[in-house]
Amino acid sequence: MTTSDIAQGPFQVYPQSVPQSVSVKKGTGQDKNARPLSLSGHVGFDSLPHQLVNKSTCQGFCFNILCIGETGIGKSTLMDTLFNTNFENFESSHFEPKVKLRAQTYDLQESNVRLKLTIVNTVGFGDQMNKQESYQHVVDYIDTQFESYLQEELKIKRSLHNYHDSRIHACLYFIAPSGHSLKSLDLVTMKKLDSKVNIIPVIAKADTISKSELHKFKIKIMSELVSNGVQIYQFPTDDETVSKINTAMNGILPFAVVGSSEEVKIGNKMVKARQYPWGVVQVENENHCDFVKLREMLICVNMEDLREQTHTRHYELYRRCKLEEMGFTDTNPESKPVSLQETYEAKRHEFLGDLQRREEEMRQMFVQRVKEKETELKEAERELQGKFEQLKRLHSEEKSKLDEKRRSLEDEINTFSKKKAATELLQGQSFNTNANLKKDKDRKKSPEMEAKDVNLTCDEATNQNHNCCFRNL
Repeated sequence: MTTSDIAQGPFQVYPQSVPQSVSVKKGTGQDKNARPLSLSGHVGFDSLPHQLVNKSTCQGFCFNILCIGETGIGKSTLMDTLFNTNFENFESSHFEPKVKLRAQTYDLQESNVRLKLTIVNTVGFGDQMNKQESYQHVVDYIDTQFESYLQEELKIKRSLHNYHDSRIHACLYFIAPSGHSLKSLDLVTMKKLDSKVNIIPVIAKADTISKSELHKFKIKIMSELVSNGVQIYQFPTDDETVSKINTAMNGILPFAVVGSSEEVKIGNKMVKARQYPWGVVQVENENHCDFVKLREMLICVNMEDLREQTHTRHYELYRRCKLEEMGFTDTNPESKPVSLQETYEAKRHEFLGDLQRREEEMRQMFVQRVKEKETELKEAERELQGKFEQLKRLHSEEKSKLDEKRRSLEDEINTFSKKKAATELLQGQSFNTNANLKKDKDRKKSPEMEAKDVNLTCDEATNQNHNCCFRNL
């Protein structure tokens, strides 16, 4: 069986038919005690698969792909080639300070099947000098999508039929075609992600190495993955219709792919290929690369299994761990099954006990702090009282000194006033004495002064007469 033999298999819808005889087989259900019965005629529940197909077709499907790889390794080109369209691509720089995840959602339709496709691209992966935290942003993104779905499930009023499922269904991990071995970053990243997402490793730009080197490189990659305990996605082999092809494809991993959006004329038709001076590498030629195998395994054969594995394996693991962190378990310490109500009551009782214990601890802590604060305040009060008494004593001493100085000053003022009064009295007496003496002298001198005044008057008159005569001459 080749990939082309099953290209249309999973998507064929057969018309409803009415069987001629109807019977019920035993042992097909989980309950082995169920009694088998035979139907006497056609009932119609054989149309349930067709009803499910029609309902799913009306609702549409969603598929989310995570592309991890270095900048410029060909992630966007491969997505364009894989879905035979041109998505909106943005050029990325090699100098991003940290890894960013860019999610883009598209509505695709093929025949009457609608697909909501989300492509998540890692921008700047592996471009930093310190690559230790490169994978952490990817892990956080995947966990965030799981947490969003879990929160929607835990709501009282759920609307999962309208909820856009953003959980990653497939992770295409692009390996650089070095031809030697996996990088440490590749091993660490895949080890961190293998329990969270379906990893499908692909060798990018496989046309850059020879077929012999490519074969050795594939063997080396798978050997390193096994030795490091990395679990990649294995195509399911339990379905008889795809068991043979999936078993064969599991032996071809990792796929060596080539992507191209250019068309080259080969013979009388145009094919997607890469033109080189030495020849043409056809993307859809299985002798040139594994692109067709990847497309058939990823889209045509195992897309629904990837969606189912994401929900039943990876999401359930995340959900179980989160519920266990919240204290929910399926069994009690005696390994007996417990119901959700019992778990809720036990957690409620535990929570109330823990709440009371914390309240008591907080109350005791509050009382202890109040006591410590009271002791501190009393000590501060004693210190303030001591300082107050000391200041009061100093103030009293200063007041006594000032009173003493004031009394001394008043005594000095009184003494000075007395001395001043005595001095003024003496000065008054002295002034009076001098005045009396002067009067006595004036009385004695008055007759002599009158004679002198008369003589002076005569002399002045004589002088005036002489002056007049002189002027007349």
